[in-house]
Amino acid sequence: MLLGAMLVLLLLGGAGPASAHAALRSTDPADGSVRESAPRYVSLTFTESVGLLDDSFRVYDPTNHRVSTGEPEHAPGRSDTVRIGLPAKLGTGTFTVAWRVVSADSHPVSGAFTFSVGKPSATTVPVDTRPTGNPATGLYNIARYVAYVAVALLIGTLTFAALCRPPGTAPLRKPVRTGWWTLVAATSVLLVLRAPYEEGTSPATAFDLSALARTATGRPGLLLLARLALLLVAGALLLVLRRRATPPRRPVLAAGAVLAVALALTWAAAEHASAGIQVPLAITSSVLHLLAMSVWLGGLTALLTTLYRTPAPATVPTATVTRFSRLAFASVTVLTGTGVYQSWRGLGSWQALTDTTYGRILLTKLAAVALLLAAAGRSRRWTARLAAVEVTGAVRERVPEPVGGPTPAPEPGGASSPPPASAGPHRGLRRSVLAEAGVGLAVLVITTMLTGTLPGRAEAEAAADGTAPATGLQAASVTTIPFDVGTPGGHGKVQINLDPGRVGRNSVEAVVFGPDGGISTVPELRLSFTLPAQKLGPVDARLTDKGGYWAGDSLNLPIPGTWTMKVTVRVSELDQGSASKPVRVVR
Repeated sequence: MLLGAMLVLLLLGGAGPASAHAALRSTDPADGSVRESAPRYVSLTFTESVGLLDDSFRVYDPTNHRVSTGEPEHAPGRSDTVRIGLPAKLGTGTFTVAWRVVSADSHPVSGAFTFSVGKPSATTVPVDTRPTGNPATGLYNIARYVAYVAVALLIGTLTFAALCRPPGTAPLRKPVRTGWWTLVAATSVLLVLRAPYEEGTSPATAFDLSALARTATGRPGLLLLARLALLLVAGALLLVLRRRATPPRRPVLAAGAVLAVALALTWAAAEHASAGIQVPLAITSSVLHLLAMSVWLGGLTALLTTLYRTPAPATVPTATVTRFSRLAFASVTVLTGTGVYQSWRGLGSWQALTDTTYGRILLTKLAAVALLLAAAGRSRRWTARLAAVEVTGAVRERVPEPVGGPTPAPEPGGASSPPPASAGPHRGLRRSVLAEAGVGLAVLVITTMLTGTLPGRAEAEAAADGTAPATGLQAASVTTIPFDVGTPGGHGKVQINLDPGRVGRNSVEAVVFGPDGGISTVPELRLSFTLPAQKLGPVDARLTDKGGYWAGDSLNLPIPGTWTMKVTVRVSELDQGSASKPVRVVR
């Protein structure tokens, strides 16, 4: 099935790009452009609809003072274009625009660009574009990981208990309680941290009443509130079932299934499936994918708990293991179909597997899923052995007693009875299910990383429009290379700015810092680029001394890949040193 999924992905991978997860398509004025007169508005167009924040735009003049602007708004009739009004007397020089919006799939994206009025001017605006690496984002992402694990534990354990649990065994109350309480706690943390996550502010602002009010009225906040409400209903239903001694009837099981689907929908409606192409089909696929993952991996935890609860020499009934094996097979089938569709929708091209962060994480997930399927196959073989042993034992019980009556019991102190024939397969099944659950946890972590990564389709569309993606990708590549010529005071570092860090013409600025951390003047600085994978280069950047820094605007990098950037610094007539560092160039 894994090979089949890869084949379908290959066949479908040639589809043209489409949007999913906001990426910046264009700006007006264009980045780096020079206008004769000041524009009336600054507008940005994205690959999908975006939401605005109170501080979505910050405009700085050449002297690093913030410009007084109007309120951010959507362009008339356009949910994918936002703008902000500029004052009539803007002045001349180079202006810097920092922006931050929330994409339709609930992920905040940010960036910055410059434009000039009259003529460019030297500007050193220290723009804080508030990247997604702030403390609130770290805590928010941890809560997302925990929520995925908790929902898998809750839904998978309840499904196993309803369809596979051996009769007469203790109910799996502890894993259910753990999953429910953990999911409630993680969802509450996500709700409280939603505003700092969107705005890129400190976690200390999480309990601001106005921020909480904005979260409660936005789509991601409403979905988190709906998840909490569904968990309260599920908790009440579990309390009712706990007081009943009889197994749950069909209406109760149907109600539980509806609650599970609704819970999964609170994820699908807030992630990548909620934006881009084929949204209804994508949301349906995402719901099925999450449910199948939960039934398989959460059920594995329940099966492992049951296996380790069963004291030796007793064994778990073969029927229980066989039922779950069939359930896991059905889950894998659903995961394969929905995973192929989501991969096609998120990538857009076969090349995006290796050229985008989304594609590389997806390859990692495929490798982890391959290990998971291998572990699952081993568990199925142990299940078959356990069933064969049970059948053999049943046949032996029907064999007539030997002449002379039954075999006498051993004398006290004599040789002990051998362990049951099923003890070996039972131990093997424990080990294989434990391995399967461990790899499954890794798959969950990788899946959560994937949901927070810019899909390859959006990255390809932004590149086709000539604009660098806004999330996780810099508009310019900044690399620092340390050097040491081997003489006293002959060491330091070179900070190299490669703009835009993409295929085609690039401008380069390099600043040399001495051993004391201050800017240092050197008589010569050379910079070259080599692409070893294609045996291309070295390509000379042709830097010239600009008085305090070195620069060049004629560097042409023809193809994407990981280039080796080599810098040679001469600090005196006789002393020079070289150092290299890789830099990634995208389309």
